[in-house]
Amino acid sequence: MVRFTHPTNYFGISMTNKRNQYENPLIARYASPEMSELWSPQRKFSTWRRLWIALAEAEAELGLPITPEQIEQLKAHADDIDFEAAAGYERKLRHDVMAHVHAYGDVCPKSRGIIHLGATSCFVTDNTDLLLLREGLDMIARRVAAVIDSLAAFAAEYRNLPCLAFTHFQPAQPTTVGKRATLWAHDFSLDLAEIEHRAASLRALGNKGTTGTQASFVELFDGDHEKVRRLEELICRKIGFDSAYAVSGQTYSRKIDSQVLGVLSGVAQSAHKMATDLRLLAHRKEVEEPFEKDQIGSSAMAYKRNPMRSERICSLARFISSLESNASATASVQWLERTLDDSANRRLTLPQAFLAADSVLILCRNVASGLVVYPKVIAAQLDAELPFMATENILMAAVAAGGDRQDLHERIRRHSQAAAAAVKQEGRPNDLLDRLASDPAFAKVDLSATLDARKFVGRAPEQVDEFIAEVVEPIRNRYAGQLSDTTDIHV
Repeated sequence: MVRFTHPTNYFGISMTNKRNQYENPLIARYASPEMSELWSPQRKFSTWRRLWIALAEAEAELGLPITPEQIEQLKAHADDIDFEAAAGYERKLRHDVMAHVHAYGDVCPKSRGIIHLGATSCFVTDNTDLLLLREGLDMIARRVAAVIDSLAAFAAEYRNLPCLAFTHFQPAQPTTVGKRATLWAHDFSLDLAEIEHRAASLRALGNKGTTGTQASFVELFDGDHEKVRRLEELICRKIGFDSAYAVSGQTYSRKIDSQVLGVLSGVAQSAHKMATDLRLLAHRKEVEEPFEKDQIGSSAMAYKRNPMRSERICSLARFISSLESNASATASVQWLERTLDDSANRRLTLPQAFLAADSVLILCRNVASGLVVYPKVIAAQLDAELPFMATENILMAAVAAGGDRQDLHERIRRHSQAAAAAVKQEGRPNDLLDRLASDPAFAKVDLSATLDARKFVGRAPEQVDEFIAEVVEPIRNRYAGQLSDTTDIHV
């Protein structure tokens, strides 16, 4: 057996270093540059430095011997992070926060002694995560609002187009294409409300200390508890929070992560439902997702128009939902004031949940804004089933013309079952109306008048209008100027 070893691939072709390493498809293929940047090392560690600046400023304002010159030096180097130096320190110290304290101190020699003063690691790690979670939720909220906007536009366009509805995926009383789209949009509107609530509910960790008691800060301020309380208030304001969580151990409660991932799982559920429905409708040739001029559906079957966007939505949505149980498990096993078995896990789950949700919503917006409807196919599918659904109206019309209700019901039952058997067993068209027309008991009934599909959709068009006015328009107003999305998808 021939074995190729680094640096060649299985074709024996030399590979560059980057091509030799696993590439996260959420970043390389699916998520937006904005979401990738949010969870990048640069954003993370520059936020750590801004937290150290906020801490130093607040401590100085409350009387600790920290000079304006020291603070200005910290500010001057908030973003120029020497990642190689930090990595070198971490290899030696085996501690990521202290590695970055040393790397920051190298470029801020006058400030070295006051960096991280009184704080524990979670002061920077957890406050940073909360800032990123909040900004991530805001980004997700805008994307959900954009999906709702596109679905509402589609619903308005097709508010009147009758189509066959389904319960148990069996033909049921008709609805309209537009009304069906409002079901998808309504799910997303529920998600949006949850996202907005969670984002508004987030607080800072503040400066809680190693076990949440703030003991190190009490020591720093010579037992002045009021100054310690004011210190936390100042830090919160400086980093953009109104307040901190009332109590904590060393970390903020990991239940917060579980709640946030629960919201993202909700988005995934809504997206999966919509995409699954579209896959079913594509099978029926009634509605399809966008399909580009040169797009290939299958490498073997040239005629194929596979719903690959919707399939990808479902695929990524399942991944997001799987992370919800991970976060809940992490929250449940945090020992006493803290344990570290959350750390490596959260480095994976938090960023990837947001990257995947971002990816799903980009796809949802792309699909919703480019749906292709085939009215003639929809009408044909509806016409094939409508005679069965019209039987109640036919029964009432025949009774009004002087017939006996019980006799008419039995006749319709026999004719319906015979027509259904012809369709299922012989592959013939639905001939129920012809059977009824040949029955003298229905001679006085205008059978064709009973088959106007618009009479069977109830208030579906009006429900579309009301949903848009009452639910969608307020969302459009809240996110005015933020609904346009030029993010391309990788197909």
